[in-house]
Amino acid sequence: MKKFLSAFCCSVICFFCVAGCVQKDVAVKVRVNEVTHSIFYAPFYAAVENGYFKDEGLEIELTNGGGADKSMSALLSNSADVGLMGPEAAIYVYLNGKTDYPKIFAQLTKRDGSFLISRKNDAQPFDFNLMQNKEVIAGRRGGVPAMTLEYALKEKGLVNGTNLTLNFDVQFALTAAAFDGGTGDYCTLFEPTASEFEKAGKGYVVASVGEFSGEVPYTAFMALDGYIKKNGETVKKFVKALKRGVDFTMTPADEELVAALKKQFPSISDESVITSIKRYRKIDAWVSKLTLNEQAFERLKNIMRSAGELNGDAPYSKMTFNDYANEIDK
Repeated sequence: MKKFLSAFCCSVICFFCVAGCVQKDVAVKVRVNEVTHSIFYAPFYAAVENGYFKDEGLEIELTNGGGADKSMSALLSNSADVGLMGPEAAIYVYLNGKTDYPKIFAQLTKRDGSFLISRKNDAQPFDFNLMQNKEVIAGRRGGVPAMTLEYALKEKGLVNGTNLTLNFDVQFALTAAAFDGGTGDYCTLFEPTASEFEKAGKGYVVASVGEFSGEVPYTAFMALDGYIKKNGETVKKFVKALKRGVDFTMTPADEELVAALKKQFPSISDESVITSIKRYRKIDAWVSKLTLNEQAFERLKNIMRSAGELNGDAPYSKMTFNDYANEIDK
């Protein structure tokens, strides 16, 4: 009997030890829906591929929304936990009066990441007067790519409907195909699509929209307020891992970053990936601190007002949750 009881006790102890170990190793899944898949988001991908999220006990399930409207729909329908998109999408939801609206908890990029594509290999620096009376595929009306482009072109004296035509009818994900098919004289594309497009001889990168449009919180991570309150520890770990990705992106040589990004872009040549990285480094596209910049946020709202897309106000204090970003940025 004593031998039996000893064996039984040992079995029970081993069971709970194994169960405890298994439980400890189970990662928390975070479903992230990104507005598009672009090297513009390199710090996030570096955090994924370098195992920084895994180190925090998180498993990232990544899906591509193909536009901020679709990414926001995924967030609101609870088919995604976190959205990576322009803050304007959260502002629209807030102004519609939704109680459990998205809050921005980490900024990723600080200027427009698209590049102006021309059918001609125009001389540099690019003369924006060449765009007079031309058609530009601008993206979805009300989306930050279209609004930022329109705002920046206005400052160059190019006004939609006056001496320029902005085409808002082409879906974000179909811009390259539409331009390749003959629509428009210019379009805007993100990397690495812009480099691959140029490499194939389908168009030429003539300017960086982000370089001439100025600083704006272009893309950020957000989640519903209810999710943040319920999963505070998960969000904190997410921000911590992301910051390591940001720091990594700021420090290594281009070749080291290429190695970290190849799994995310397996069909893209190393040459195009390096070109993309160099272009984003040149325009200082990525943040060094994750806390959403309040001054830039106010500028974004001015851009939205200029486009006729902002009726009312969305206070910075209401739209952001900075607790973890502030703590990690110190």
